[in-house]
Amino acid sequence: MFILNDLYTLMFIVNVGLAMVVIFLERRNIGVTWAWLMVLLFLPAAGFILYLIFGQNLSKMKLYKINKRSRQIMSGLISSQQRQLAKDEIEFKDPSMADYRDMIYMNLTSSSAYYTQNNKVHIFTDGKQKFDSLLETMEAATDHIHLMYYIVQNDSLGKQIVEVLTRKAAEGVQVRFLYDRLGSHRISNKFFQSLIAAGGQAAAFFPSRIPYLNFRVNYRNHRKLAIIDGKFGYIGGFNIGQEYLGMDRRFGYWRDTHLLIQGNAVGQMQAQFLLDWNLASKKESDLIVSSSLFSAMSDQDGMGVQIVASGPNYPIEHIRNVYIKLISSAKESVYIQTPYFVPDESLLTALKMAVLSGVDVRLMIPANPDHKMVYWASYSYLGELLSIGMRCYLYEKGFLHAKTIVTDGKLASVGTANMDNRSFRLNFEVIAMLYDTGTAGRLRDIFQEDMKHSRELTYADYQARPRLHKIRESCTRLLSPIL
Repeated sequence: MFILNDLYTLMFIVNVGLAMVVIFLERRNIGVTWAWLMVLLFLPAAGFILYLIFGQNLSKMKLYKINKRSRQIMSGLISSQQRQLAKDEIEFKDPSMADYRDMIYMNLTSSSAYYTQNNKVHIFTDGKQKFDSLLETMEAATDHIHLMYYIVQNDSLGKQIVEVLTRKAAEGVQVRFLYDRLGSHRISNKFFQSLIAAGGQAAAFFPSRIPYLNFRVNYRNHRKLAIIDGKFGYIGGFNIGQEYLGMDRRFGYWRDTHLLIQGNAVGQMQAQFLLDWNLASKKESDLIVSSSLFSAMSDQDGMGVQIVASGPNYPIEHIRNVYIKLISSAKESVYIQTPYFVPDESLLTALKMAVLSGVDVRLMIPANPDHKMVYWASYSYLGELLSIGMRCYLYEKGFLHAKTIVTDGKLASVGTANMDNRSFRLNFEVIAMLYDTGTAGRLRDIFQEDMKHSRELTYADYQARPRLHKIRESCTRLLSPIL
């Protein structure tokens, strides 16, 4: 009995110590701080273990290593473009984009997102079309293939991808495959045996050093990038698996958004891939390896693109700031598609201000969620927005996994980041900012087409929800900062 009392006292002291660390040393977001204090103080034993596994703060760690030459080149390009923007010396190929010079400057200064205007973009909303295109492009590769995916399944599609990569590696093409260890937990090292035997490489992001215990389990690489020969870049929401082809009985049709980019923006995607690769792989690669890795196409006509990355290693939440800026800059409309909607106070305030300013704000989320707790938390925020005039649509044709924002039919964002705290603060994410009225218009048209397969959730519907739903919403909202 005395031993148990002593153990409880010890755990309480440890938890109080951790609470002091969370409050005074780590300088976390206030909502996250309170959520962890609740866990630590109300679950004395379990709270300590949960904090060790989920509570690490990577924002002060220098995870990425960039050599001096690469740093100088990148710093020179960014400084030069900052001066051009400040002096209004950039000639915009789409003149209307001059109104968004402040957005470009913010992304450039905050996250080193270099602005290029020679890009062509193709939009995929169907998994089969996206993977048919990816496989075709990989088959034609002559120099290198770089893939980075959060989820890779050991199914027919996953095996087909590896078969093509193995064949290309045997032909002498440099193949690098980076996958998230937790997201791709169903595959083993044997999955890549043929690829490695053929000369290709595969690496897991933040793998567990201790079996069944990963102290970085909360920080996952949620990015999905594919770069072929430095000329073709794929970015968006599709992972690798049959469910993304609409072959899962639970979800049915999988509605996502993915881009194929050709142009100098592919070089930014390449740089991000190599940074992540060097962090995860024992076989590091210089950012400036060869001209083929960053194929220049400066004379090509096209549209403006910035590749914006964020992660828990950054003190600034770059992608959240992009979303807020997109919403705040809207004069007419904001169309949002996201599978998870758990905004923080700043994003929620931006949405409210847009609605109250007369902007047509529309949100689309899945009718059939894959994570119930997140879904309940989402509903707790919907009521505040529906009551002041925002419109919400529940996609019913299948599962909506797209992460897109379209502002005024002029600007658009497509990428891997959901509209929740996990994407903003915990996951490694990446988005493509698209500065082109034609492309933004097509994404707006896609949203309107999806409305035909959706049911509108009115404020009256929301108020009529069962009492049990209200209780669930209240409970999950308290944990929303760490969901």
